[in-house]
Amino acid sequence: MITHLQAASPGARADTLLVFLPGAFLKLEDFEREGFVSAVREHNLAADVMLVDANVSYYYDQSFIERLHAGVIEPQRARGYKSIWLVGISIGGFGALIHELARPGRVDGIVALAPYLGRRPLGAEILKAGGLRAWRQPDGPPPDDEADRKLWPWLQQYADPAASRHIPPLYLGYGLSDRFAANHRLLAEVLPEGHVFTTEGGHDWPQWADLWRQMLDVLPLPVHSAAPVPLTVDA
Repeated sequence: MITHLQAASPGARADTLLVFLPGAFLKLEDFEREGFVSAVREHNLAADVMLVDANVSYYYDQSFIERLHAGVIEPQRARGYKSIWLVGISIGGFGALIHELARPGRVDGIVALAPYLGRRPLGAEILKAGGLRAWRQPDGPPPDDEADRKLWPWLQQYADPAASRHIPPLYLGYGLSDRFAANHRLLAEVLPEGHVFTTEGGHDWPQWADLWRQMLDVLPLPVHSAAPVPLTVDA
């Protein structure tokens, strides 16, 4: 994966890294153009930013999880980051979630902005059952091996205070008219108070930028106070 690292302080490395995952057919530089990086700096957060060119083809060929794990998460852990958060938009939010599902415990928090959460019929099945708390995965072998068949049972852990202590905190943001909003609402119902953010509008940058700025006011991220750690750059 092509990545672009921006340090919070010139010539230094923070303890926290925010890894941005774009939506389908979006570019990593879009996060800069739409003010995501500048918003981090405006909030004086002691967090480096890594923009990742997570091509949508990686989801189609099912190589995304390993590419993110081996090409981004593990190398950055080895460089000394104590806390890594994934920030994903649309299919990038889906990618952040399925990475944690497949590689548990490797990140410290997830921000999912208008995430794709799977197929509408499965969401309708969950809604018909009374929501994610009441839904039970059908007995027997699943009708297919699509990722959402595993994702929704994993997301159910957020409905259980005991189970949710063992998975990263999840912050969800979405537009009320987003095309994926029906599934977003199913997830929102089981997340803790203060972890769900909404805005008017649909599935586009103005909504995502508004949500990101709302979230930055409350995300448990460090602010600048201590002396920065010298940054080492690979040759």
